[in-house]
Amino acid sequence: MSNIYIAGIAMTVFGRHLERSLDDLAGEALQGALKDANCQISDLGAAFYAGMTNGPLQGQISIPGQVVMSKIGISGIPVYNVENACASGSTAFNLAVQCLKAGTTDVALAIGAEKMNIADKAKAFSIFEGGWDVSRAEENYQTLVKMGEGITPPPGTQSDKPFSKFMEIYAALCRFHMKTYGTTQRQIAAVCAKNHTHSVHNPFSQFRKPFSIDEVLAAPPITYPITLPMCAPLSDGSAAAILCTEEGLKRIGADQRRCIKVAASVIRSFSHRGLDQPELNIGRLAANQAYEIAGLGPDDMHVAEVHDASAMGEIIQAENLGLVELGMGGPAAERGEFTLGGRMPINTSGGLESKGHPLGATGIGQLFELVTQLRGEAGPRQVEGARHAIQENGGGLQGIEEAALAIHILSK
Repeated sequence: MSNIYIAGIAMTVFGRHLERSLDDLAGEALQGALKDANCQISDLGAAFYAGMTNGPLQGQISIPGQVVMSKIGISGIPVYNVENACASGSTAFNLAVQCLKAGTTDVALAIGAEKMNIADKAKAFSIFEGGWDVSRAEENYQTLVKMGEGITPPPGTQSDKPFSKFMEIYAALCRFHMKTYGTTQRQIAAVCAKNHTHSVHNPFSQFRKPFSIDEVLAAPPITYPITLPMCAPLSDGSAAAILCTEEGLKRIGADQRRCIKVAASVIRSFSHRGLDQPELNIGRLAANQAYEIAGLGPDDMHVAEVHDASAMGEIIQAENLGLVELGMGGPAAERGEFTLGGRMPINTSGGLESKGHPLGATGIGQLFELVTQLRGEAGPRQVEGARHAIQENGGGLQGIEEAALAIHILSK
């Protein structure tokens, strides 16, 4: 079976693009990826489009991929619409890998695009309310917030402004980790400060302002222990990847010195595990599966991009990926182990907190950062000698964990 490679990858700047259309953003990412791969639209055999907001925010409930693709020059080939909550882009990428492995084509496109910043901000936030079983929403909510019981939030640590219920759930996850492993708010703030500092060197990042740990702690509260800089913003943007078999690389004439191997591509769904079964966490199971496929382990990884819709996500996923022992993510973050120059740099892009989180484009945006690192093209944020990289991207909630989760391992 042929190996699969990323021949070209590109992303727009993530941010508030009030003056730009969805297809304008998607077109920029597509053209960037085509140029990077030395590829033409006519070379593409299939396209996988990831987008969540087309229906609820733009009214394009059906065939969003076909509509967007037709406006940016793609027609006549199979276009598949992919929705897997915040893991949609990574899922589109995974499906492109499977398509190539099946021999359906030798060149495939994975692309994600979102336009989340609209005049009605409450409507934009409402998208997240569909990221679980809506027929049992209150039951889901009560189950998840119960995880935070046992730690009483200090006075003045909850915003008086409306915020997503999902932030209360993230806060409950934080408090569960705090009472179980001794993680502190300062350690969570260390992750946030590190990521905002990394983002200063990323020209594609929505925010490029550095924060100290004390500034993160002093920022406006959302709900304890989360403060505003610890949260991913609403973002517009697009990212696209051109994937090829070895035969496809030769056909399009890609520069094989810059092509990055997809060593493993894994998607898993939640299980009905209990809180006392962290070894069965979806992220841990998916990571172990990916390591086995790639023939590599946590100690072989040089850089990681993980899903930090809130800063706590990085601590949890660093543990799930085996980059630190269970319960040791907080102390490792505070010691600087996840910082550029540290033992295991994580979210060199700035993470979702700083780079931005345009749902369907997020996963491919993470992969863009890792490809850039493995090519040695990351400039001031470069991890020296990076040869293997791992990505984690989760979406939605079922039970007590992500409904869908993707792991990709890339190799130079």
